Amino acid sequence: MAICKIKKIRLEGINLTETTSVEQTILVIDSAVEKPEQVTAKPAENEVSNENIVPRKTIVYATVIDDAVIREASNRIKQELFTKFGFLKPKPEEVKLFSIEKYYQLYNAVYGKYMIDYYRKSAYSVPVDAKVREVILLDKQFLPEQQASITAKPNIRLEAEEHIIIENQAFLVLNSKGEEINSNKLCYAPSETSPQEIIEGLGLKELAQNQDVDFIKERIVKRPQDISRVVCEKFEVSERTTVYYPVYRVKFANSSTSREKTVEFDGITAKILRQQ
Repeated sequence: MAICKIKKIRLEGINLTETTSVEQTILVIDSAVEKPEQVTAKPAENEVSNENIVPRKTIVYATVIDDAVIREASNRIKQELFTKFGFLKPKPEEVKLFSIEKYYQLYNAVYGKYMIDYYRKSAYSVPVDAKVREVILLDKQFLPEQQASITAKPNIRLEAEEHIIIENQAFLVLNSKGEEINSNKLCYAPSETSPQEIIEGLGLKELAQNQDVDFIKERIVKRPQDISRVVCEKFEVSERTTVYYPVYRVKFANSSTSREKTVEFDGITAKILRQQ
């Protein structure tokens, strides 16, 4: 029986939660199909035969904004924090700036790629004219098979191997809890020259050793279930960076109501990150 060799290439790019794919298929019929070299057996689930993972780098962003700027920004918004019904504001002297504290928010950026080059078995039913008694293809004889429906044309069955290459890639940013966040929240800034001293001096925690690798691997390593044999498979992490991002936490107190509010400012842009 003739063998059809089909080459199919699917390129997939993953950008956070968005995925795009382009697929191209080329059908090649040859009487003597050569088997690819260095073909390996189907690997176990979530195990990649070839992995290349770079060591993690650590960056501590320099604090561009000082306490004076944060204090000024806090004084501008302190009345709005305790406004009632949208227009009843407390007197300026009733709202006190209780404390200003700087801490570092941990983020982890990781970029990875996954590629698998493999073969899968397949079969094709090709309809032929009802008058056809046999088909000769690549010096092989195929006898048409009648279909259940009397109106359907007879088919010949071609057994084939499909050659497929899948590539996935992703750039992800994780917070201190190991949860994915929007990468736009991570502003770029100058870094400290001695990050390890700051980390040790402040007792900053670090992300679990392989948490970033495990996260991106789960996202992009999508091994097909219909593999018959693998030519090549590779998982690569080419960027791993832990970033310590400066944040100011400012606490306010309303002396007339004894209520408190907390506002966090970006230590690089002075923008308000959150308030509670």
